[in-house]
Amino acid sequence: MVILHEKAPGLMNNPIPVYTTDEIRAIEQLAFSMPNPPGLMEKAGLAAAHIAKDNLLVDGRNSVLVMAGPGNNGGDALVAARYLHNWGFQVTTIFTGVAARLSPDAKRALESWLAAGGHLHDEIPADVQWHAIVDGLFGIGLNLAKHPFDEKYRQLIETINSMQLPVLALDIPSGLDADTGTAPDAVIKATITASFIGLKPGLLMHDGSECTGKIIVCNLDLDTLSLITPRSWLLDHNAIHYCLPSPRPANSHKGGFGSVGIIGGASGMIGAARLAGMAALKLGAGRVYLGLIAEAPLTIDPTQPELMLRPVDELFELDHLTCLVVGPGLGQEITASLCLEKALHTPLPLVLDADALNLIAAYPELATALRSRQTPTIMTPHAAEAARLLHTDPASIQRDRFTAAERLAKDFNCALVLKGAGSLCMLTNGHRYFNTSGNPGLSSAGTGDVLSGMMGAFLAQGLSSEQALLLAVYLHGSAADALLGAWHGPIGMTASEIIDSARCLLNRWVYGDEAQTRYAHSVSVY
Repeated sequence: MVILHEKAPGLMNNPIPVYTTDEIRAIEQLAFSMPNPPGLMEKAGLAAAHIAKDNLLVDGRNSVLVMAGPGNNGGDALVAARYLHNWGFQVTTIFTGVAARLSPDAKRALESWLAAGGHLHDEIPADVQWHAIVDGLFGIGLNLAKHPFDEKYRQLIETINSMQLPVLALDIPSGLDADTGTAPDAVIKATITASFIGLKPGLLMHDGSECTGKIIVCNLDLDTLSLITPRSWLLDHNAIHYCLPSPRPANSHKGGFGSVGIIGGASGMIGAARLAGMAALKLGAGRVYLGLIAEAPLTIDPTQPELMLRPVDELFELDHLTCLVVGPGLGQEITASLCLEKALHTPLPLVLDADALNLIAAYPELATALRSRQTPTIMTPHAAEAARLLHTDPASIQRDRFTAAERLAKDFNCALVLKGAGSLCMLTNGHRYFNTSGNPGLSSAGTGDVLSGMMGAFLAQGLSSEQALLLAVYLHGSAADALLGAWHGPIGMTASEIIDSARCLLNRWVYGDEAQTRYAHSVSVY
């Protein structure tokens, strides 16, 4: 959950920007060059103290352990300690740095803490009990790839985690990379993270999804949008508001909502194509055709007769398709390769999923055909599929999902979602969106097929590839969250359940409370 602590100009009812470490540094430099530069460390420490007081130190809890590290993050912690001390809380402060090496701001924060009657400890006292912890050991400047933790910090972090107390992390949990979301060593498990100036990518993906807790954004009175143009955004309900399809006119018909072709369903994997087709159907496509690789024993799906089954070759003969979804249950046999090649040379918008991606990674001629397409394409790789496409290993993708997604979008000239914790959406214009919806219930067979079918449905209804991508990714996760709220998961959540949950949510978002009354006609004769 991401909360704005202060109402930043331009952010109300608009997407929330996400900033890399370099962008945060640029914002800080621009702020310092103002005629009356703001005291960012003082503002950060005060905001942190308020968050600790209002969220962690309540109902008689009045004792807090403050961990102040050797950099500016430690200076923020010392300012927070001073305010909490002045407000009457019992504050124990551990300082792990060297005073002579502190920046001027951090040195002033240390002197002010001591002048207020505060004390410093080198180690965590063994005979004191606390109600909460403030983590100010390391901030966004930490680069563990270049400078691994020494044993002192590893033990400190493990000790803090073992205390099982609520933790407020300043800017980012210590041990987490602010740009990649990786935690190669020990990392603080925060209850709340106060993210200063703006959101950071690492808070939203990979290991960051596990250790940040609730995220509260404190802009420190900076209008960041006026200082730097962001390229990354939070994918939340505000972001997808402009992607929703319009309410349907009363005088409408199936031809007005497009026709989706699903290509896949090799022998033993027909269920994957069927799931994608059901998702396309129930998320609003006018007509859905399943072009099956396998020789299907039936020409009708008895449990979903609205789906029209066709041999895959016949699908390419239909002249009224609006878009194609290629990959669910496709397989990697020669027939699958030939079908994918045909699809890549059609003028139709494409969604490429699963084995379609594996075939593109395996055959350079298919990759070349994808790169040369002039019609929009969406790719939906998970880490292993992304690794095959980039000829590396999944661990390398997970170490830097940001760069991997950027390379894929640029190399293959398409929009994409790199699936995983905090799925990352890359658009062809270079903009990036970090998804906030979803839960571990999505870790089950078929959920990716459902996502690709949803994208096909939105393309068929006239959304752009970027709109279809963003809406489908956020709605897919939100549908899983709605099921989680009703205790239908995360254990045992199924892909088919997500389809119906997504349909309910989409209608609610488009119509609000009007859905049942909008098209009702009441005629009275007197």
